[in-house]
Amino acid sequence: MADILYVHPDNPQPRSIKAAVATVRNGGLVVYPTDSGYAIGWSLDNLKAPKIVAQIKKIDAQHHYTMMCENISQMTDFVLVDNIAFRLIKQHTPGAYTFILPATRRVPKKLQHQKRKTIGVRIADHPVVAALLNELGEPMMTSTLEFPDTDMYELDVEDINLKVGNRVNTIISAGYTAQEPTTVIDLTDGEVTVVREGKGEVDFV
Repeated sequence: MADILYVHPDNPQPRSIKAAVATVRNGGLVVYPTDSGYAIGWSLDNLKAPKIVAQIKKIDAQHHYTMMCENISQMTDFVLVDNIAFRLIKQHTPGAYTFILPATRRVPKKLQHQKRKTIGVRIADHPVVAALLNELGEPMMTSTLEFPDTDMYELDVEDINLKVGNRVNTIISAGYTAQEPTTVIDLTDGEVTVVREGKGEVDFV
């Protein structure tokens, strides 16, 4: 089973954050809380992880995942951000939004949309996420933790451990984490296209 790290939701203990980041750096998977529910995280160079995550979520192995960034400055190393995108991202982050943008050469080709050469990026509004990324020093690949035919609102970390503890390495618990998907915004063509309305308010269309 996975190791469970219990942390304070607003002031996560540095020792636990270091342990979780060590998992990521060593090629493992970590379940962690975000502003839109629990997610699974892994390092950019862990190219085996997407297949495992797809098996956990029972989705297509070609599913495209998101890059979790600490701030806009870090984000711009991995995606092309024009003036329209920059203003929109600055106004709505940190927050429950995923932005689809053209990927730079720093993004492994296997992580990009194969036809459009894009990738989803986000900056979450959660102290645990901020602490993880600050310690890691680079973005982390991420995917919302979902189980088919399972109400995520009723699950706690012990339930999650029973379901995926044999496939992930570390689970971070910071208390109750509401499960609500992010709002997805496509900014690829210099226009603002709402792909999915979620937790983030659509107040810019």
